[in-house]
Amino acid sequence: MLKVEKLSKHFQGLKAVNQVDFEIPQGEISGMIGPNGAGKTTVFNMLSGVFRPTEGKVFYKGQDITGFKPYQCSRLGIGRTFQIMKPLANLTVEENVMSGAFFGKSGCSSYRQAQQMAGEVLELTGLSHQRGFIAKELSTPDQKRLELARALATKPDLLLLDEVMAGLNPTETIECIELVRKINRETGITIFMIEHVLHAVVNLCGKVIVLHHGEKIAEGTPETVMNDPLTIEVYLGKENDGA
Repeated sequence: MLKVEKLSKHFQGLKAVNQVDFEIPQGEISGMIGPNGAGKTTVFNMLSGVFRPTEGKVFYKGQDITGFKPYQCSRLGIGRTFQIMKPLANLTVEENVMSGAFFGKSGCSSYRQAQQMAGEVLELTGLSHQRGFIAKELSTPDQKRLELARALATKPDLLLLDEVMAGLNPTETIECIELVRKINRETGITIFMIEHVLHAVVNLCGKVIVLHHGEKIAEGTPETVMNDPLTIEVYLGKENDGA
């Protein structure tokens, strides 16, 4: 589904991401972890067209999309959420999701089509009963769902989730884990997620990539990665060594 080769992004000499290689298998849930500042969101920004790579290539379904703009990536079927929620604050939940339906791969050409698409997504994400609520009045967990719903309305084949569980309590986190699993199971959408909640990573991901200082230091199953000495040292902490 997705392949990157020697992906790098430099900002005035700072190597935010340096020579990163990985592949994301189609139809599965994969994850990326690492300390704050490791370069995870920068990678997502290059995959979705926000940043143009300084070096390296991005291939989506075999097509070289290096340097594509965000709207081009969206139309190809790459959807994403953002770490900082960005709802259209004064519009309703339904209108927010409809805005996604007019763009991306879905390409709805009428209000009625977009409303129908929004209805399906709201049902999937559990927001149907709040379709008429104003977005800025939603709780944090529901704004997270709305961010996810708007991305889903673009009808992606690949969904990039940037810390959708940040700020959630344990109960809300469990609900979000189940929602992500449900989306993958019922739609077949390939999911690639950045997440600090290790419980979610272990329970959802078949493959995990670890970044540190912009470089890939480990890759494999959650069990393999969590037991990797370097991952333990830089991400979980030295005190966990041998645990």
